[in-house]
Amino acid sequence: MDVAEKAPAEATFEPLLQIEMEMGTFLSNWHHCDQLSTFIARIISHNRTDPVRHSNFFSSALNELLEVSFRGGSPDGQIGCAVYRHGRTERVKLTFPCLSRQRQFFSEAVSNTRREDALARYLDSISTGLTPSRDVVLLDLAINFDAQIRLENSAPPSITLVVDLPLEGIVS
Repeated sequence: MDVAEKAPAEATFEPLLQIEMEMGTFLSNWHHCDQLSTFIARIISHNRTDPVRHSNFFSSALNELLEVSFRGGSPDGQIGCAVYRHGRTERVKLTFPCLSRQRQFFSEAVSNTRREDALARYLDSISTGLTPSRDVVLLDLAINFDAQIRLENSAPPSITLVVDLPLEGIVS
């Protein structure tokens, strides 16, 4: 994949979909992660080269992100998910309330997705057989989905994860 296909942060992303939900309602049922990711994936994948494949990949990636917010979110406030597109890349902006001590965790976890040892750390963590932690989930997205992950400034107590997913170029 060449650099132009990576969809740089300053590229123009067209809005596709935006949803908001009370965080307390979202946190009331673990299945909301799967239900929302499946619903959104079906909507945004209809015009891709292989809509079913794209929907499956997008749903899996978004489900992981929603589970990260489920495990690290605070029940006060709203969760918001917006999806944008630029060429072959979808951008997900997931904003959710979290406690101040969680902000540092997310900052470090996102930074770790860009470290040289990310693949080794990911392989080591999945070989333990334990349930993946939130930072391993972010590593998974970076490694297996070629995602570019960053934090966007948002007013405390919320954080915004921005994840660029070049799903059309993924070879399964």
